[in-house]
Amino acid sequence: MRLGYDLTIEQAQKLVMTPELIQAIQILQFNTQELEAYVDEQVLVNPILEIDPQGKEGQTEQEPTDREYPESSGRTSAEEEFDWAEHFKEREYDDISYKQWQYAAHNPENSEYTFEQFVSTDVSLTENLLVQLQFVPMKKNCRMAAKYVIEALDENGYLTQPIEEVARQFHLTEERAEEILKIIQSFDPIGVGARDLKECLKIQLRHQGNDDPVMMMVVDEHLEDIANNRLGNMARALNITVREAQEISDVIRKLEPKPGRQFSGFTETRYVIPDVTVEKVDGEYVVLVNESSTPRLTLSPYYQKMLAESDKESNISQFLTSRLNSAVWLIKSIEQRKQTIYNVVNAVVKYQVDFFEHGPKHMKTLTLKQIADEVGIHESTVSRSINGKYMQSPRGIFEIKYFFTSGVSGSSGEGIASQSIKTLIREIVDNEDPRAPKSDQAMVEILKEKGIDISRRTVAKYRDEMHVASSSKRKRY
Repeated sequence: MRLGYDLTIEQAQKLVMTPELIQAIQILQFNTQELEAYVDEQVLVNPILEIDPQGKEGQTEQEPTDREYPESSGRTSAEEEFDWAEHFKEREYDDISYKQWQYAAHNPENSEYTFEQFVSTDVSLTENLLVQLQFVPMKKNCRMAAKYVIEALDENGYLTQPIEEVARQFHLTEERAEEILKIIQSFDPIGVGARDLKECLKIQLRHQGNDDPVMMMVVDEHLEDIANNRLGNMARALNITVREAQEISDVIRKLEPKPGRQFSGFTETRYVIPDVTVEKVDGEYVVLVNESSTPRLTLSPYYQKMLAESDKESNISQFLTSRLNSAVWLIKSIEQRKQTIYNVVNAVVKYQVDFFEHGPKHMKTLTLKQIADEVGIHESTVSRSINGKYMQSPRGIFEIKYFFTSGVSGSSGEGIASQSIKTLIREIVDNEDPRAPKSDQAMVEILKEKGIDISRRTVAKYRDEMHVASSSKRKRY
């Protein structure tokens, strides 16, 4: 066996993930809010970048990027490095401006404050109860115990701490602690301060005047029967008619099992800025990328002039050149993101045109591969283009992923999206006789008549996803 060192030349293909390519992939995956935050961060770290103050107003079309910046700006190899200084000298930049940022308040149009600039403060459950406690005459020690109980409630309004511990901590009798709890239970929302579901429902029934023994017995012993719509069992146990059991069930079902959640819901509010808008113009659907949500980036004239006048071998020139390469690559990546999203959404709209014309029942099955083949890009690029992005259309605002759905085959061979089938199931449930609701097998037969071949198990799966109860639980007496 021969051992030694040799020099060989070989040719190979491989994918190199450069920092610029990684940045372009990240920018494509960003939604509107994430892209704005990323741009703001880049403006802070790169002095070459500036935000055009007029870029968000009335910008529906932009001059092609290739006309403004050379194609080789993103390359970093020595033999392909672009001579920015010579480029700026040829364009004869003579701007002596040094401003990079202008405070918006200097604009006379923005000098006055308006109420639209402020957001109202949401009131929490604890704050709501403490306000009501101020109007109750109490001794100091009892008031402190009442505040303690209010602050011990969970987000649904339930007391998770034993009342005996409250009495012991504030040196009160258990009877006195119970009286304090009863006062809190009389506050709005009704049912707050309960220790379990049964007590919560009883508080609301007493407040409504429905505190008869039969109603209270139902809450104590037959909540599971109500949940499973076993009204016959409940009627026999209470020696009442099924109709009376139905009426009692209706009253209890209208009660609020979590009285405190109306105050915790505001923390989950999320606002969506559509990335694209679809409008119907002259009988055709047109896709518009939301330009106003992303600031338009420009290059600082001050630093362009500085680079043109500086020595090519100086540290300043080398630093500004690297920052310019980074800035131009960022601008190109944002423009490429807009174009890719436009191409993908435009292909989706053309494929799902029946949905926009006739509604969810006409949704077609659609996969990432179909759009990737149509646009001429990879499936992963399509996935990044639609991730977390929304479309505003004549039928409402939808996440773009909404249009990519699986389904079943129709009688004529075409694909029928699962969302279309769910819409049909919803129509069947809404139009059925409450006294004789349609079973899953009956829905299979109805759908088969419409040319949709589907199994009972699939119908049950779609029904559960829509939070529609089974036929036995939907039955009315």
